[in-house]
Amino acid sequence: MVYISTRGNHSPVSSSEAICMGMVPQGGLFVPESIPHLSKDFLYSSASYQTVAREVLSRFLTDFTSEELDLCINKAYNSEKFGSDSVTSQIQLENGLSILELWHGPTAAFKDVALQIMPHLLQISKKKINSSSHTSILVATSGDTG
Repeated sequence: MVYISTRGNHSPVSSSEAICMGMVPQGGLFVPESIPHLSKDFLYSSASYQTVAREVLSRFLTDFTSEELDLCINKAYNSEKFGSDSVTSQIQLENGLSILELWHGPTAAFKDVALQIMPHLLQISKKKINSSSHTSILVATSGDTG
């Protein structure tokens, strides 16, 4: 999978390079050159969060091996961090309605579901591009976490 600049101002890069750079240095974002297809059968299956993550990430992070993805997924999405291996909980209400609880992660914010894997992907990406530079991660709250 190749990642290109939204502004056309950078040569295409691998997923590892895009992860390490974060943004295009001259402005813009890295986006996949094409969007992989996921079947409706898979999307509507009752697969575990880890299985879905593995399937989706393997299509977007093609320079990662299966073993590398499994390592990242297992470190990020486990019962130690989320209280159960299911990561999210779905609560059934009446009339066929349900609520998806996204607050069971370490910071009790919905962002945990998406972002717990990021430092693990970054660590492997840095090795892939032979980067030994120090990385500082600066985050900001959107107001719901403090």
